[in-house]
Amino acid sequence: MKVKLSKYFTFEASHRLDHLPETHPCYNLHGHSYRVLVEVSGEVDEQTGFLIDYADIKKIVKPIVRRLDHTHLNDIEDLQISSTEFIARWLWKKIKPELGLLSKITIYETDSTSCEYSGE
Repeated sequence: MKVKLSKYFTFEASHRLDHLPETHPCYNLHGHSYRVLVEVSGEVDEQTGFLIDYADIKKIVKPIVRRLDHTHLNDIEDLQISSTEFIARWLWKKIKPELGLLSKITIYETDSTSCEYSGE
């Protein structure tokens, strides 16, 4: 049986998109309460009844997301542009090697805006 599981994580951070024109609102320093949805997919183990234990997802993902919490994203090494799109890719590159079942990351920058990323 093939399933998809998901788990939410949150972090607070500031950033500015200083590569944009000074007239763009995101050029200015501002912050967000980000919500990250990590999705995994695959075959359920018939013995355990799990694809993966949610606790194992948390053990892998939480320390990575914590690296972004209460930071200024422009200061994060190898995060060239602190847009939601680039944050999603940054998270993917950090999480995927540890969580092979990773199938999608969705980042909610606000309640009405999000970015989905499934690798390149």
